Amino acid sequence: MKVAVTGLRGFPNIQGGIETHAQHLYPLLVERGVNVTVFGRSPYLSKKKQSYKGVTIRSLPCPRFSSLETVVHTFLSVLYCGLILRPDLIHIHAVGPGLFTPLARILGLRVVFTHHGEDYHRQKWGRFASRLLQLGEMCGSKHANAVIAISQGIKKLIEEKYQVVPFLIPNGVELKSIPTSCQELEKFGIRPFQYILVVGRLVPEKRQDDLISAFSQLKEDKQWKHIKLVIVGAADHKSDYLQKIEKLAGIVDDVIMTGFRSGKTLSELYRWAGVFCLPSSHEGLPIALLEAMSSGCPVLASNISPNLEVGLKESEYFELGDIESLRNRIEAVLLRGPEKYDSEANRSVVAKSYDWRSIAAETLTAYQRASE
Repeated sequence: MKVAVTGLRGFPNIQGGIETHAQHLYPLLVERGVNVTVFGRSPYLSKKKQSYKGVTIRSLPCPRFSSLETVVHTFLSVLYCGLILRPDLIHIHAVGPGLFTPLARILGLRVVFTHHGEDYHRQKWGRFASRLLQLGEMCGSKHANAVIAISQGIKKLIEEKYQVVPFLIPNGVELKSIPTSCQELEKFGIRPFQYILVVGRLVPEKRQDDLISAFSQLKEDKQWKHIKLVIVGAADHKSDYLQKIEKLAGIVDDVIMTGFRSGKTLSELYRWAGVFCLPSSHEGLPIALLEAMSSGCPVLASNISPNLEVGLKESEYFELGDIESLRNRIEAVLLRGPEKYDSEANRSVVAKSYDWRSIAAETLTAYQRASE
């Protein structure tokens, strides 16, 4: 089976939930005999064509403007597939790229569409862009040969809005052995269990500003003067929110911005965190939270539906946007200390429900259904 993939920037080691999803999923599909070509975006890739663990990654041009990047790249990807590559099917990720599902069908392509979240609720989009994203959701959901939802909430949404029954195939995480080294921490001047960690793109819905505010309140108590806040992630484009976070990080003491990190560095940052926090107002199914759980570090998350679906303990959630609640939850975790944290409980949840090999097998079933 020959499969083309679009709707992402590319991989390996490119920031983003869909990019991380694809980096883990497609090599496993290659192992199952699928010929995979991923269309990446030229501003993020160093070569026009490269290979990663058997996956062909082909770069196509696009402008690096948030309002045009996805639209132009997906349009070119679908045209390339329809006129040149002629795959057995094209796998389109996310509601924005889903707008081009009807075009793919007109060109004679079979389509699998994965809904990763209600992107039209993201704060950066105006009314017109939000409407366009909702149209993309409709096009992908109603016109694809098979639809995949990454969470129960998204599955329910598709069923109720479009009377389509999607496959439920979540994001996953690679369950690795817990790191024993902490050498990577030296790069940032931090020590094990003496920092709070947040990982994610610097966009308003990730709410890093809430965490900085809670951290600032926490630091008013002198017993926490040694604690630092580590913000891992970058912005794809210049924005007012990026400037806001950079300004806050300059005002509040002990805030460290590392930029985008991956591999060994990110693994150690997760492993030795005093607590990982996810204060987001919007998620699909949060890979960063799953990664933190798999690393064995204590975790806290906002009480939005996608985070609740992961199934943490009640004490590991806080009210979205409630700075005092977040501050108190962080303090409770730090007071308890890492030695009293049951790291294996969350690792077992990840191993049972979010294994990439099971996800790859289920995705192949969706491909086979779409090809019938």
